[in-house]
Amino acid sequence: MSNLAYVLGGLGMLVLGSRWLVDGAVVFAQALGVSDQVIGLTIIAAGTSLPEVVTSIVAALRGERDIAVGNVVGSNVFNILGVLGLTGLLAPTGIAVPDAMVGFDIPVMIAVAVACLPICFTGGVISRWEGGVLFAYYLAYTLYLILAATHHDALPVFSVTMLYFALPLTALTLAVLAVQERHRRIRP
Repeated sequence: MSNLAYVLGGLGMLVLGSRWLVDGAVVFAQALGVSDQVIGLTIIAAGTSLPEVVTSIVAALRGERDIAVGNVVGSNVFNILGVLGLTGLLAPTGIAVPDAMVGFDIPVMIAVAVACLPICFTGGVISRWEGGVLFAYYLAYTLYLILAATHHDALPVFSVTMLYFALPLTALTLAVLAVQERHRRIRP
């Protein structure tokens, strides 16, 4: 019975903490003149994902890696199919997707899914350096959104750097990992 109380209390505190984080961040971002789209793609997304982050970290530290990965994959599948599907079903006029999201954010989401493919052929392990790369790309994506929203002078340089250096380097790394894993599997 006490475990159930801990679970319910923990869930309640996570919901309350996430709400405070999101509400405070939204007020702060709106005071700075940041658009609702950027708020949704950064602050709201991060704030509502904090329970998943905590759950996955705790599970990984306790050696429950299946729970850590299952939590992340399941939550993303649920968010895309369940949340977006149910919202579209219940919204009276459907959900209008902004052109900026169709032209940039959704392709980034697809590219991130493709970038996760090496997990399938590297023994199902996300190494520390791979985790670091994934997190660095999240930070770069967030920085891009902020630079674009504020029309910062550094945006063109940042965009060119990502397009002609970081993305090709990532593609090359993925290709090398795929070839190495294929050779490893061929050799006994």
